Amino acid sequence: MYQRWHDLLFAHWALPVDQVRPLVPRELEIDTFDGKAWVGVIPFWMSHVRFRGLPPIPTASTFPELNVRTYVRAPREPDKPGVYFFSLDAASLLAVISARAGAGLPYYWADMRAKVSNDDVEYLSTRRGEPPAQLIARYRAMGGVSPNKSDLERFVTERYCLYTVRAGKVQRIEIHHLPWPLQPAEAEFEVNTMAEAQGLKLPPEKPVMQFAKVLEVFIFAPEELG
Repeated sequence: MYQRWHDLLFAHWALPVDQVRPLVPRELEIDTFDGKAWVGVIPFWMSHVRFRGLPPIPTASTFPELNVRTYVRAPREPDKPGVYFFSLDAASLLAVISARAGAGLPYYWADMRAKVSNDDVEYLSTRRGEPPAQLIARYRAMGGVSPNKSDLERFVTERYCLYTVRAGKVQRIEIHHLPWPLQPAEAEFEVNTMAEAQGLKLPPEKPVMQFAKVLEVFIFAPEELG
């Protein structure tokens, strides 16, 4: 599947591993940086969603999406770090149903709006179902694309697969894209209960934040790891 992702905010908080561990399937290992697990809240919007060789999907080709994630490794693939999603909220009901059925991903249908003015984004997401979750935020880029990423920036962004567990079996979904064109970012969070809805308590400290304007992404079918 091809997608184009726009106006992303990467907002990350460091959490103790023992707070995150019970919420990640035991078949996966928590990947850490400086001895901490990292939890991200990532709002963006996508466009040009289509399967290979087909035109964009009617009613599901352009919509906002918002995920809450951490970082993991699969014991069978220790050299291939990936992403684990606690939740993914999307404004497209068709996308939610398809991703839940096809890949077992924890998608939720939400009322969402992303209002973009240059690099300034007003973002609103209110989940329609349970558990309730909401994000009201405004964020923006605060400089040009940096030619060099920090070790932490590489840790939280340069990941080219995601992992999920279905019926006790680890599945990997490859995600191919160029390296992220990261810019410094700032944000104001009026409401942010996205992580809390999944059982995670974010610390009061300001998150580490980056912005990315646009990136083309290719997503592959799930592959079971033995």
